[in-house]
Amino acid sequence: MRIRHRWMVVGLVALFVPAPPTAWADSVPPGLAASIDRIATHALEQSGVPSASIAVVRDGKLAYVHAYGHARLDPETPATTMMRYSIGSISKEFTAAAILMLQQQGKLNLDDKIAKFFPELTDADRITLRQILSHTSGYQDYWPQDYLMPAMKLATTPARIMDGWAKKPLDFAPGAQWQYSNTGYVIAGAIVQKLSGQTPFEFLQRHVFPTLGIGDAYDTNLHALPATDARGYSRFALGPLRPSPKEGVNWMFGAGELALTPSDLAKWDIAMLDGTLLQPSSWRAMQTTVVLNDGLAAGYGLGVFVGRLDSRRMISHDGEVMGFTATNLVFPDDRAAVVVLTNQDAVGTSGDLAKKIAQALFDVQDPAAPEALAQAKQIFAGLQHGALDRALFTANANSYFDAAARKDYQASLAPLGTPASFEQKASRQRGGMTMRRYEIGFPGRKLELVTYAMPDGKLEQYIISAAN
Repeated sequence: MRIRHRWMVVGLVALFVPAPPTAWADSVPPGLAASIDRIATHALEQSGVPSASIAVVRDGKLAYVHAYGHARLDPETPATTMMRYSIGSISKEFTAAAILMLQQQGKLNLDDKIAKFFPELTDADRITLRQILSHTSGYQDYWPQDYLMPAMKLATTPARIMDGWAKKPLDFAPGAQWQYSNTGYVIAGAIVQKLSGQTPFEFLQRHVFPTLGIGDAYDTNLHALPATDARGYSRFALGPLRPSPKEGVNWMFGAGELALTPSDLAKWDIAMLDGTLLQPSSWRAMQTTVVLNDGLAAGYGLGVFVGRLDSRRMISHDGEVMGFTATNLVFPDDRAAVVVLTNQDAVGTSGDLAKKIAQALFDVQDPAAPEALAQAKQIFAGLQHGALDRALFTANANSYFDAAARKDYQASLAPLGTPASFEQKASRQRGGMTMRRYEIGFPGRKLELVTYAMPDGKLEQYIISAAN
């Protein structure tokens, strides 16, 4: 069950069919809707992924929902936003929430040892529930592969998974490392069932989904999605898309069983933004990175990655089960979120697409972005020819562009010719100025441009360097 991102492009043309505009299209600026459509169309054409179903949260509200491509290839069935897709390991966010709810009810504590629930597991008296949820327990992962092994086509039980993988020697001492482990979430799901008498999905149906207004979540742990929903596909190398096999019963238990529409997953994201459903302390615990034994941050909380995208705080997870990949990005400080669900496994298209949509979303929050981009291009072209309009710059920036700087800028930039691409990648406020970061593309190389603009529009900085 994949959790890492792949930056992979398959050289096959996607079967792309745009879905009709949705009722939410009016909730975003027309330029943003057009950008999302363009980004999604290009991603499917370049990757060959059959379809993508997308939801965007803006200002804490569901703002845009759209589906692209084919949800099923035989017969050809256009994707719609009402179809469910498997979300894979994004389900771990919900399993972690179930554990946090049980803690709120006084039935457990995150620092309880696993021995309290399953004393027969390896080092259960040393491993905490918090370590299980943060992938720092040391229990070996039962499914790191991106394909389905023969044994996983057969039904199993959570107890058998724990017997097979959680009774082995640990991969490392508890808390010493971060290493993704689906095994830990099967254990967490078994704890939910032991304390509540309900499977993780049943617990969510009773305690989570009704509060969020989610009425048609599906448990793929027990059955494949019906014909009215998306079908999952795989490729062998660059070959044709083929229907993916289905995992056997209980291999997804607690670790990746959920299938949702993009708008329903967005309802969960909105609850995270609003701080509803869980108590504030529970949300904080989920979104705070755990610290390893050596004092370094793991970059993972409880069921979520904790990081940044272009300087913005981001709570995220991606997921993969057979035939499906998905990405969920939440930006708490910006009250925004992006959901991308796709129906092909072992590709990074959902992550690529989600990040590009997020960048387009935040570009819209920079109202001067188009004018700033045009100015940045104009200055770049001037520097290639040794020209500089000093009226555009502050005194500090003009001092930076002395004779040596202008000479080096011209000598190094002129041979590159006209940029193949010139895109804004980030924007934020700092020191009373607007920072903008651009990526300038040429065949075989990329440059980075960072500008700082004063409130009156004059540039305090315009610095170009090689992109990492």
